[in-house]
Amino acid sequence: MPGNGLWRTKSIEQSIKDTDEPETRLRRSLSAWDLTVFGVAVVIGAGIFTLTARTAGDYAGPSVSLAFVFAAIACGLAALCYAEFASTVPVAGSAYTFSYATFGEFMAWIIGWDLVLELAVGAAAVAKGWSVYLETVLGYLFGDGAKTTFSLGGLQVDWGALLLVAVLTVVLAIGTKLSSRVSMVITAVKVLIVLFVIVLGIFYIKGANYHPFIPPGADSSSGETGVNQSLFSLVAGVGSSSFGAFGLLAGASLVFFAFIGFDIVATTAEETKNPQRSVPRGIFGSLAIVTVLYVAVSLVVVGMVPYTELATKAGDGSHKTLATAFSANGVDWAANVISVGALAGLTTVVMVLMLGQVRVLFAMSRDGLLPRKLARTGEQGTPARATILVGVLVAAAATFFPADKLEEMVNVGTLFAFVLVSAGVLVLRRTHPELPRAFKVPAVPLIPILAILACVWLMLNLTVLTWLRFVAWMIVGVVIYFSYGRRHSLLGKRASAEQVG
Repeated sequence: MPGNGLWRTKSIEQSIKDTDEPETRLRRSLSAWDLTVFGVAVVIGAGIFTLTARTAGDYAGPSVSLAFVFAAIACGLAALCYAEFASTVPVAGSAYTFSYATFGEFMAWIIGWDLVLELAVGAAAVAKGWSVYLETVLGYLFGDGAKTTFSLGGLQVDWGALLLVAVLTVVLAIGTKLSSRVSMVITAVKVLIVLFVIVLGIFYIKGANYHPFIPPGADSSSGETGVNQSLFSLVAGVGSSSFGAFGLLAGASLVFFAFIGFDIVATTAEETKNPQRSVPRGIFGSLAIVTVLYVAVSLVVVGMVPYTELATKAGDGSHKTLATAFSANGVDWAANVISVGALAGLTTVVMVLMLGQVRVLFAMSRDGLLPRKLARTGEQGTPARATILVGVLVAAAATFFPADKLEEMVNVGTLFAFVLVSAGVLVLRRTHPELPRAFKVPAVPLIPILAILACVWLMLNLTVLTWLRFVAWMIVGVVIYFSYGRRHSLLGKRASAEQVG
């Protein structure tokens, strides 16, 4: 048990041994296909249905397809590192567990707290988006008076988001295999919708809409400035991060949200029949599928309408989505089909984000950094208590709080996790060269270093306000660790017992 205090590390052997504890054992029932479905289920959702149009209109113009390519490259580099870790340490918790084995307990806590930003906050944000689409669909059925929100004593209550999270909490508590089958059906529907967008949209493409491919940068009077501009553009002394080269980079950092999901595959490694082979296949399979679909959709959408018609900063409060491009071309029936598909798509996104959050919470609780009772598994082999707690927290956030800027908060948290996982591969190669690795990152140390640089670059292109919120979130996490986690750490208790013995 090397290290002490903040930097004590949990050995790989101990992490794997803990998976056999009867009270906290997870059922191994997932295959490589199940993992690929989980990855595609969460990735094809909020990003492709909402971010594509908004990023084109507000930041990148027609070059939004390049923004997706840049984000995909960063994700691909990080995915290689995730695959090596997940096949070497097939334990629930993903980046949290990997960090515990390499950087020590304090950094493991930090990354676990950081993953809350990606998973729970992300689930709440997407649940809000699901409610918006539900209101649209209800409007088709019952007229414009149908609403998914109501006021209660001056408080806006989103019953649509609450309903979704409540149902998904029950599904997740019943079992992960059922969750996978539900995801498979819904994912098939939304993949068909995406293909429908691509095939039908091709007939409405106008070549003139691709010019200029990278619009000239906006001046400080018309673009985002101050705390709302990217950190990099502020440091570089540029007045705005809308359009131009800085807009393209800011767009890549924003559409990165659309790729979040493949890392959740790693959180289910402990529930996989053959994690050494299945986890890498699930990660790369889901990432490859969605990258092709995203680039194709983005090219179609910006070819259908001028990018200026997709802007959302005019103060009209409108939400520009894939359906907007079809409505602009008078194809309202197609817009309606897309809205229904988006409703199905966002359902699986929320479910898989919640699944990932439950598994991270489960791993932290099993280590004693959070109450151990949360790690107990019932007859179904799932951590029901942790599932219910996550459901309550996500439901509260989605029901009562606005979702503004949450995508960027999710992005900065995820990119930070990717940086640590990529660095962790370098550390583990040096400290544990003897470990069996079913999958190895090629060209070490080059690939992990490139992954770190790519993720840091994307982080720098997020807004200053996002960075300020991220720092505040991390400070709260540090306070919780020192007030509870450090004193209740199971690893710390074992170390103390060994010293006494």
